[in-house]
Amino acid sequence: MWSWPCQLRYGAYVAAAKKIIIDCDPGIDDALALALAHGQPGLDLRGITTVAGNVGLEQTTDNALRIREFLGMPDVPVAAGCPGPLVRSAIHARQVHGASGLGDARLPDASSGPADVHAVDFLAAAIGADPGQITLIATGPLTNIALAVRRYPELVAQVSDFVIMGGSAGRGNVTPAAEFNIAADPEAAAVVFGAGWTVTMVGLDVTLQALATARARDRMRELGRLADDLLLPVLSGYRSVGGPDAPEAGDQPVHDACAVALVAAPELITCRAARVEVETAGRWTAGMTVTDFDAPAADVNAQVGVAIDADGFWDLMLDAYGRVAAGLGSGRPASGLAP
Repeated sequence: MWSWPCQLRYGAYVAAAKKIIIDCDPGIDDALALALAHGQPGLDLRGITTVAGNVGLEQTTDNALRIREFLGMPDVPVAAGCPGPLVRSAIHARQVHGASGLGDARLPDASSGPADVHAVDFLAAAIGADPGQITLIATGPLTNIALAVRRYPELVAQVSDFVIMGGSAGRGNVTPAAEFNIAADPEAAAVVFGAGWTVTMVGLDVTLQALATARARDRMRELGRLADDLLLPVLSGYRSVGGPDAPEAGDQPVHDACAVALVAAPELITCRAARVEVETAGRWTAGMTVTDFDAPAADVNAQVGVAIDADGFWDLMLDAYGRVAAGLGSGRPASGLAP
């Protein structure tokens, strides 16, 4: 089967900004993804919804509010969602993201709270008001998304595209079989993959190739407050695993940012068509994304990321971060990139 750069429903990147909503569980890599979305001129962030995952819902929502305020996005609504999985006990990743979920970062308290609407209803209202125009990006467990497509099945046809960070065509990272976001709520993931849309899955096959190396961190040091208060402290407190091919022990995968990067610049990530089914009953394999690249075309329900242009990814990231840093009134574009 041929492999191509990921093409979203309306083709490759065009000049008009793509409207996006990010459903997330901040989380260090979620914070990095939100900063990328804010600084990328090709993206128009229309909302942030939160779910329990890396830490509990109260903390993920508080983190999203702090990040929104720190980055200077006061008009972007934040809506809190589900406090736990559909049917099973919650798991967390504090051992990876720290007790607060943001590593060593200590952002100021937010001056305002979340919107007075559940994330599921926010998604339905925002996407339904602008059908065919909003790309939904999920970087946490898929609980909110599963409930949204069950309660509002019309959403499946109303989104422009649906992209997740999650899953793996190979091995997992919380068990040998399962990646964290899928393992946290396999039943929700099964609902989402079976909803009748095409899921673009940016999983460990891609994200373990996009590491925050010492060189990438050095480029961040030029970014003033953004680097000093957010980027470098979150990375210094990150206890993720770079995989067996990481050149240095300190190289960290910035998983969630890869999903946002795909929407901003689809040419950076190569995808293959596949049938993906989520294991929910296996004693040792719950949360596994069973990926069949040889499935008949009629059975395909996913585009699965298999490779990334890591250098191009980091150029995109640092370019966007340079814009954010300039907006904060400090720092200069990393490595000479134009703001």
